[in-house]
Amino acid sequence: MKWSALVMVFIVALSLRATLCRARMTDAYTGYCLFMATNENPATSVDDDVLEQLHSVRESIDNIDAALVHLLAERFKFTQQVGKLKATHGLPPADPARESEQIQRLRALAVESHLDPAFAEKFLNFIIAEVIHHHERLAGSVGGGGAVGGGGAATAAGSAGSGSADAPGNS
Repeated sequence: MKWSALVMVFIVALSLRATLCRARMTDAYTGYCLFMATNENPATSVDDDVLEQLHSVRESIDNIDAALVHLLAERFKFTQQVGKLKATHGLPPADPARESEQIQRLRALAVESHLDPAFAEKFLNFIIAEVIHHHERLAGSVGGGGAVGGGGAATAAGSAGSGSADAPGNS
């Protein structure tokens, strides 16, 4: 079974996190790295309160990561419905006008949230490219019901993934 490129990004990120723990000092309960590779000789006399705060903040980050994965899965359920409608009615997989509107909307939200709008745009382009890839597969499975390609973010961002019909977000 092939995984979507998005899932692979999360797996790589988790792998990098493990390799950054050079001191190999981990929390006995969670196994989380207590020292990140910011210093070749990490302090060994770090206050227990600091370690507890670090652990607490990392738990919050882990919870947010889990929520992001669940939200992306929900988003892909809806985009699959869109793809099925497009394929059934002969509509093209890409909708450059809609994609442009979404990018502008997300950039504005990023600015309001004090997030780099360029990062938000790259992230959305990655998701849009994966969605279009799924829509192209659906169009092909319906018997060529829609025009494959059509430009849009998939062209700008490149092919985002090679997930199979069993990959997350597909139904």
